[in-house]
Amino acid sequence: MVILSHPTGNANVREAAKALNDAGLLSEFWTSVYWRPEHSLNALLPASLRRELGRRSFPQVPPSRLRSHPWMEAARLLATKFGSSGLVRHEVGRLSVDAIYRSLDRRVAAELKHAPNVSAVYAYEDGAVESFRAAQDLGIKTIYELPIGYWRAWRELMDDEAALQPEWAVTLPGYRDSSEKRDRKDEELARASRILVPSQYVRETLRAAGSLKAEISVVPYGAPAVNAPVQRSSPSSGRKLRVIFIGMLSQRKGVRYLLEAIEQLGSAVELTLIGRRVSDCHPLDSALKVHRWIPSLSHAQVLQELQQHDVMAFPSIFEGFGLVVLEAMACGVPVIATPNGAAPDIIHDGEDGFIVPIRDSRALAEKLELLSRDRHLLASMSEAAQQTAAQHSWQLYRDRLIETVRRTLAGDSDEEFGLLSPQLQECN
Repeated sequence: MVILSHPTGNANVREAAKALNDAGLLSEFWTSVYWRPEHSLNALLPASLRRELGRRSFPQVPPSRLRSHPWMEAARLLATKFGSSGLVRHEVGRLSVDAIYRSLDRRVAAELKHAPNVSAVYAYEDGAVESFRAAQDLGIKTIYELPIGYWRAWRELMDDEAALQPEWAVTLPGYRDSSEKRDRKDEELARASRILVPSQYVRETLRAAGSLKAEISVVPYGAPAVNAPVQRSSPSSGRKLRVIFIGMLSQRKGVRYLLEAIEQLGSAVELTLIGRRVSDCHPLDSALKVHRWIPSLSHAQVLQELQQHDVMAFPSIFEGFGLVVLEAMACGVPVIATPNGAAPDIIHDGEDGFIVPIRDSRALAEKLELLSRDRHLLASMSEAAQQTAAQHSWQLYRDRLIETVRRTLAGDSDEEFGLLSPQLQECN
């Protein structure tokens, strides 16, 4: 049996919880706040609060297996809403995201001593040190998921980016991580029995971590169910190409290069940006006055917006997977992305999307201009994108995850099962 822990429970965590529960392997799922939509108070709450709490519901897990540690996270949400920036300041604030992760980690570590029949703890980056220490003391296996690339690889790229685009350096909050936080990340890796990553790119970044005892398994995330094909405008319509970007408005996501590409194309395209600002940034703030900007939407609303656009630009400099890539493709929206994420694992360049180099606004502009000019190509890529997304279902993710967890519990390796290519074996 496995204890799973994560403070917020995003899409991939929910799918992991469902997979473990459906396979009869979930002992408990620990999170910070969870909300039951059927609660009698739900109808009395403002719509905005219902939407926020709805993101903290976990219908994939029976209530008997859900455990919460809510007070710090509830206080953080209130502090964020009422502008108490000091309390939520990156890493050092008493109610920072880091503090929430550490608090839940300590709680899970304490509970392990009283949890019978637990064979493994499954935790995520920044929330595993204490629970892994306790697990190892008890002879329990430790499964570690690294959703984004290793911090040393991140730091090298962001050092370069801060020098290249100093005005945008303020949009890199992780760039300010302390040495203590980085040491915790390394200890988590060192204490893992197995490391799960969502893409080959994340696996490659772990080369910078040196020799690791744990086997590294690539378990790609999934896509939502494919929607009905989207009707595109005819080649002679003359309509502007509708471009969408979804993600945190940070230079880690390559936003500066996207804005440069859009500027090169002038009136041929129109841009929608969906995502929150992470800090005051003058060139970004100026751009948000020019382009359509939506700070936040529910997941269902994001999918609706995708279906109203022709192409998604995702020029990340450093990524783990980028769930939105598969979500866009499932909606029939081809994606232009970089190799620094899961795009090379998913996109067939020139068929269902494009892969362009990082920091190359000209290459991005050229691909957008091509799709703007050739609507027949856009239509064929839209159809191909949906076909590709259908091959990356969440069910396939759940099956792969459970297979990997079972091998971990049994002490088997990927290589024994013929699941590693020679190139990937070199990473271990």
